[in-house]
Amino acid sequence: MATTAMGAAPGRFSRTVEAAAAGMRLDRYLAEVAGLGLSRSQAARLCRDGQVVVVGRVARPSSRVAVGEVVEVTLPEPTPSHHQAEAIPLVVVYEDDHLLVVDKEAGMVVHPAAGHPAGTLVNAVLAHCPGIRGVGGAQRPGIVHRLDKDTSGVMVVAKDDAAHRGLSAAWQAHAIERRYLALARGCLGQAERVEVAIGRDRHDRKRISPNTARPRPAVTHLTPKRWFGEAATLVSARLETGRTHQVRVHLAHLGHPVLGDRLYGRHNRRLRVGTALYPFPRQMLHAARLGFTHPVSGAWMCFDSDLPDDMAAAVAWLEEKTRDREVGG
Repeated sequence: MATTAMGAAPGRFSRTVEAAAAGMRLDRYLAEVAGLGLSRSQAARLCRDGQVVVVGRVARPSSRVAVGEVVEVTLPEPTPSHHQAEAIPLVVVYEDDHLLVVDKEAGMVVHPAAGHPAGTLVNAVLAHCPGIRGVGGAQRPGIVHRLDKDTSGVMVVAKDDAAHRGLSAAWQAHAIERRYLALARGCLGQAERVEVAIGRDRHDRKRISPNTARPRPAVTHLTPKRWFGEAATLVSARLETGRTHQVRVHLAHLGHPVLGDRLYGRHNRRLRVGTALYPFPRQMLHAARLGFTHPVSGAWMCFDSDLPDDMAAAVAWLEEKTRDREVGG
């Protein structure tokens, strides 16, 4: 039985392809048009599991749909998670019967995977909310979105299937407010709207970049909040889309990589101001705001998170050193 996280309730669904979707890849059609709350990777996995039939035949993710074709999708019953609950402390920002909002610390992986079988947010949430097993699938119970391991900040977790379906649909519709704070190298002199399509790099699968065989639209609004001479800028980043590593890639594309980001910035682990040198413990990126419509009550909710201690310490150092340079000429 498939264990991928599904946005819609289990069952069999039928969709007839309309003219506007003609020629689309099947996995993209299922993710963007069919209204089932699936991500593209989830749709592709369903195809590979034989759960998608087009014109009476099991279809491949890369198949192209045509006008009038009937696409039948079977969403399996959720399988309870096999991951272990662990009593890991969580910073709970908000909680009700349907969802949990947490402030994730830097260094915590969101869900178990190769190399990180335990100690993740999922393990902690399973201990905090035992009833979450199976919500959205066995591999990532309750998980609707992710933050990188070394990115801190606000995340929402679904506690039941109704919340998971609603939040997943909102993410696909880009109906979520997401703002990050980043310490970027150099002086970002003015607000920038970055519209650069990105995807897996052609030559390095660990990196996301514009140099990709499968570009996906990505838009980030960058606004400088504080300048530290020519050394660094505290930047607010508002996302229109939510691609993997989007803020990190777009800032690097402008020549202002996130400080401490080893993947997207050369010699980026330390910053020199005058004769002083500051080592960054991780990438200086923080999910500072998360806003969304409650998937059950319909109320708009918005949660803010202050800069964590390590970023606040870096800001204080930059203030001191750049002021010293100004005073000293």
